[in-house]
Amino acid sequence: MSTKEDFFAHIEKGYTTKGDFITMGAAMLDGAAVNKAFVKIPLKTLNRHGLIAGATGTGKTKTLQVLAENLSEKGIPVLLMDLKGDLSGLAQPSPGHAKIDERHEQIGLPFEAKNFPIEILSLSEQDGVKLRATVSEFGPTLLSRILDLTETQEGIVAVVFKYCDDNKLPLLDLKDFKKVLQYATGAGKAEFTKDYGRISTASTGTILRKIIELEQQGAEMFFGEKSFEVDDLTRIDENGRGYINILRLTDIQDRPKLFSTFMLSLLAEIYSSFPEQGDSDKPELILFIDEAHLIFKEASKALLDQIESIVKLIRSKGIGLYFVTQNPTDVPNEVLAQLGLKVQHALRAFTARDRKAIKLTAENYPESEFYNTKEVLTSLGIGEALISALDEKGRPTPLAATLLRAPMSRMDVLTDSELRSVIKNSKLVSKYNDVIDRESAYEILNEKIEIAEKTAAKEKTKTTRRSTSTRKSTRQNPIIKVLTSATFIRGVLGVLKKVMR
Repeated sequence: MSTKEDFFAHIEKGYTTKGDFITMGAAMLDGAAVNKAFVKIPLKTLNRHGLIAGATGTGKTKTLQVLAENLSEKGIPVLLMDLKGDLSGLAQPSPGHAKIDERHEQIGLPFEAKNFPIEILSLSEQDGVKLRATVSEFGPTLLSRILDLTETQEGIVAVVFKYCDDNKLPLLDLKDFKKVLQYATGAGKAEFTKDYGRISTASTGTILRKIIELEQQGAEMFFGEKSFEVDDLTRIDENGRGYINILRLTDIQDRPKLFSTFMLSLLAEIYSSFPEQGDSDKPELILFIDEAHLIFKEASKALLDQIESIVKLIRSKGIGLYFVTQNPTDVPNEVLAQLGLKVQHALRAFTARDRKAIKLTAENYPESEFYNTKEVLTSLGIGEALISALDEKGRPTPLAATLLRAPMSRMDVLTDSELRSVIKNSKLVSKYNDVIDRESAYEILNEKIEIAEKTAAKEKTKTTRRSTSTRKSTRQNPIIKVLTSATFIRGVLGVLKKVMR
């Protein structure tokens, strides 16, 4: 038996599945695809999370597109973080190309151009379905971690939330939260001290500054109503395909704090809302986090702990998280250890640091008698990747250098008119894009302070009037005038002198 036949049998055995699966492409040997040596990912293990990594220009975004398309076809909804703005083409079929046909002929897989149901979401002023959440939904712990507060400051945030709960003050947006903080050390200081203990002005000042920092990254657009319902991410179209929800983030790449805030709130909401799924045949939702280093680069230790905890727990809810980044070392080891599927595009060795990263990356993959992993990592071409997944029993599949299939949809962005058409036809725009600003803590406390100030002003006026009235009546009484006149006093003194003699 030839080496090629051995390799084909090795791949076929390692990627055989009983249940449904996604075909990523064909395994390669000696730099060439082995026809119909399909690399298949079981749907059953897609909630075990994953990584798509590789140097710029090696095809990560196209791999993400391929995964999103195939998930949608299997009835699995997807959420994509589109930081570069090049994923909207999923809404239009591929125009096709001779090179695509040639690639698929090598793989042994027919090519079919298709479009997919998409929803455009937005965190900013860009067009799309607006994503919002209230401060109350964040809760004191998550909000404190986003703001990177000390234990003492976190305690103050917890007191503020307790005060608002006790007094039925809705905390909807950041101006509500700031107002309560100011009230706690200002007009409401006595009330807070009596019921909750003294609150440090210095600590509230620090918290306010950190909130302002968050606001400067555009967070005021994110906090408020109407809150986005995560169930709307799991919609299926009339043909049984999962919606591909594309969150446009092209204008917040330089605002990692806002990105982290959104991601953590979304994951926390999904975890609290979705039921335990157990051992199911396919996931409920897959999230792709592009440019994942933006989350980890600016994250505090508390924030990283929160992310690690969510990554570990959320898969039991049928949710898969896929991180897309240039280098696996961008992802903390604690998170990397939780990732079942790894799609590694080429890495470039320009410096000693690059060579060290390649060595570390190679050690994260199963050993293979068919590959020198370090050499393969630097020799992969565009649209080729090393793949290691989990089989249906949770065991690592054989390492496969893979010629990846081409996206079925357009590998380019939508035109402005096409984008407007998608947004116009959205059923979610009308549900979420009207801003609601109902009475909340800000208005209620302002009214409370105003009433207190008016009451105090009235009391002061009454006191002033009484004092003025007393002085006035004293001046106008004729008897008092006689009794206090100089003539009367002299007369009294004269009588007293005579009596004394």
